[in-house]
Amino acid sequence: MAFNSKDTAAFKGVWVFCEQRDGVILGTGYQLLSEGRKLADDLGVELCGVLLGDNINETYAKALGGYGADRVYVCEHPLLKDYTTDGYTKVICDLVEDKKPEVFLIGATNIGRDLGPRVAARLHTGLTADCTHLDVDVEKYKAFLKTTSTIDVDNTKFEDTKNLKMTRPAFGGHLMATIVCPLYRPQMSTVRPGVMQTAPYNEETAAKTVLERVDVKLDASDIHVDVVEIKKSAKKLVDLVGADVVVSVGRGISSDPKRGIEIAEELANVLGGVVGASRAVVDAGLIAADHQVGQTGKTVHAKIYVALGISGAIQHLAGMQDSECIIAVNKNGSAPIFDVATYGITGDLFKVGPMLTEAIAKYKASKV
Repeated sequence: MAFNSKDTAAFKGVWVFCEQRDGVILGTGYQLLSEGRKLADDLGVELCGVLLGDNINETYAKALGGYGADRVYVCEHPLLKDYTTDGYTKVICDLVEDKKPEVFLIGATNIGRDLGPRVAARLHTGLTADCTHLDVDVEKYKAFLKTTSTIDVDNTKFEDTKNLKMTRPAFGGHLMATIVCPLYRPQMSTVRPGVMQTAPYNEETAAKTVLERVDVKLDASDIHVDVVEIKKSAKKLVDLVGADVVVSVGRGISSDPKRGIEIAEELANVLGGVVGASRAVVDAGLIAADHQVGQTGKTVHAKIYVALGISGAIQHLAGMQDSECIIAVNKNGSAPIFDVATYGITGDLFKVGPMLTEAIAKYKASKV
């Protein structure tokens, strides 16, 4: 029977593409499995990981169950060793057409942003890119809206369906749009790395995970490019997503940007963290884009987040408000950043920042 993406009743299950590079599974896969587990539970269906590569480590594959997967489809083939759009798309589309999942999540990495649209187009379904929130349960979605929107949720009628509600920034992050794909399956989404929190690893669920090896049908003629050589960039990018401590700067450094960034670097160094920034600082060309925190940047779940001269626009708060401890320094005592701060200091960051660095350094020295 021919594959029909409009036959929505034939699709069941939640899938997550578990991206691996050089045999190592990216953390994005664990984040999406953790979120996919919630969606699968709300739908009452199975959660499956999809793993492509060559000579896949069975221990790694089994470990995906520790983050929520009931089943892992293992697709091994020499032509899958290195990522190619043609090869990965064919194998995934063949598997989707055979098994028919209703939801398919892919990390919005460089590979995911290439793979997702191609798979969606091949399957004749929709895809929402760069999502920051997912829901299928209407009541959970309404609860989300109450804390993140100005919609009068209690007096708004919502269609009580189990369609995946995919929320993403729109218009440069100034608005949030929720998109549904009610007429086609699978419902596909690329999800921004770091926005979903990884659940604790569960050894018991890992042991129960079913590994299903897929009979991959792939030939060199299916791939229209040859990977001659892979060169890794020597440029070192800041790891905001994985950092326990982030010290970010905002418009408050505009009077002396160079010194403001130096203050952030000094504080980050003494705390063992990295430097982040608001969109305004990145747009002004004062710091590289990989430092940006917010809806249109990276989402962090730091143990300590220090905001120096950041007012707290909603776009920035969306990227850091789930941090465990937030320390805000701002001249304006009524700045929105203080509404989410654990500790707030009303003052000049050019004075307060060095004082914090000195105090922390002295404290650490006394403990040694």
